[in-house]
Amino acid sequence: MGTEQHDRPVALVTGSTSGIGEAVARRLAGGGMRVVVHSRHSTDAGEALAAELGGTYVQADLEVEDETRALVRTALDRHGRLDVLVNNAGISWPIPHADLAAATPADWRRLLEVNLIAPWLLCAEALPALREAPGGGSVVNITSHAGVRPKGSSVPYAASKAALNHVTRLLAAALGPDVRVNAVAPGLVDTPMTKDWAEAHQLWRERAPMHRPARPADVADLVASLIASSYLTGEVIVLDGGLNLT
Repeated sequence: MGTEQHDRPVALVTGSTSGIGEAVARRLAGGGMRVVVHSRHSTDAGEALAAELGGTYVQADLEVEDETRALVRTALDRHGRLDVLVNNAGISWPIPHADLAAATPADWRRLLEVNLIAPWLLCAEALPALREAPGGGSVVNITSHAGVRPKGSSVPYAASKAALNHVTRLLAAALGPDVRVNAVAPGLVDTPMTKDWAEAHQLWRERAPMHRPARPADVADLVASLIASSYLTGEVIVLDGGLNLT
């Protein structure tokens, strides 16, 4: 049994105690992977989910460089390998785009630290293990529709996601063929966080060809498909129910 466990691929999914991250963790565990669940604060939820999925939980604040780096080291210490990294954790809060003074340098630094620099550090820490993954390692970055279209909760947030999209392509070019790097850029996703975004929900119902926002499981299914593909790399896939066509 121990050998069978050790032979199962390991995936680290950041920000995985709720919403998209939880759906991804459940999807990958259902596909046979050992999942490292992560959160910044929700330790009870993280421990419970990890126990349910037969994985492990690691708490880390991705605004703190030492904790970000230690997250990968802890995953490797506990499982001995790392095959998949899903950079899902991110932060956001509304700042009017036209109110330039409201988007302070501190806002910019915090958003870039979590949404861009932390994924970079996690990739760097995980790279030696990902290179050794049987069949090749896989990184999937969860970015945003706001990194593709001029929209989003704030200019710094949108810029951080646009930058992560480009980093995805740059890393794919640099790390192949040993490691594949792709991104999913969701539009509106129906989660507890977005339940009060009435205007956005109306927009997706009326203008998106699919006439609804995404569900977390829709994102998780696409992430699993990107991981399963042995050839696709360097792609930023917009998952918006076709809204980008309108």
